Amino acid sequence: MWRATILTLYPELFPGPLDASVLGRGASEGHWALEAVNIRDFSDNKYGSIDDTPAGGGAGLIMRADILANAIDSIDRAGRPIIALSPRGTPLTQAQAKALSLGPGLIALCGRFEGIDERLFEARNVEEISIGDFVLAGGEIAAMALIEACVRLLPGVLGSASSLGEESFEDGLLEYPHFTRPREFEGRAIPDVLLSGDHAKIAEWRREKAKEITRTRRPDLFKRFCESGPIRRQNDKDRER
Repeated sequence: MWRATILTLYPELFPGPLDASVLGRGASEGHWALEAVNIRDFSDNKYGSIDDTPAGGGAGLIMRADILANAIDSIDRAGRPIIALSPRGTPLTQAQAKALSLGPGLIALCGRFEGIDERLFEARNVEEISIGDFVLAGGEIAAMALIEACVRLLPGVLGSASSLGEESFEDGLLEYPHFTRPREFEGRAIPDVLLSGDHAKIAEWRREKAKEITRTRRPDLFKRFCESGPIRRQNDKDRER
């Protein structure tokens, strides 16, 4: 079973949205499990504090390495990576979420205050991941996003596994536009090609729209997509053999 452990100062925030819809059903069916560990349980003082003033001076408070290490050491890692959610981490990608979903799970460390004592990262081999170029009050929401990105890829969690292959980022492109009933909405009609029944033309239209959207909204992704053309073609040939 894929397992997620959350190290947090606010365990009451979990499972939150991770217990809803297909994710919650996936947990109840035994595809994955979640536990939240309160970092304050490992405080060394009667006040339950886990932070202190920054060495060298400065604003804010820093989460202590010794207390966080004790919290980490209390968990059965079972080969799971420890990931601190941080705006200075490497950006989370779909490929990374897929790789994590193939493992035994993860341990998410939710930072608060000004940050975490730098010594912890090396001492406990903690990886830093960011969900975007912005700052949150804490890592809990980011941890939920990371876990959802992984859990939805687990076999049996989504109703239709075939839909995963056509999502944004799966082929280096953003996803094509979607339409459904009614046929016309406020003067805007569903493109005729999608109602033609010609599956080849529909696939071609979707592919071109995906390229167009990626080119205009994420030129960085489109550049990588174009540069990876020879690699994709070789991979396609290998699959055909």
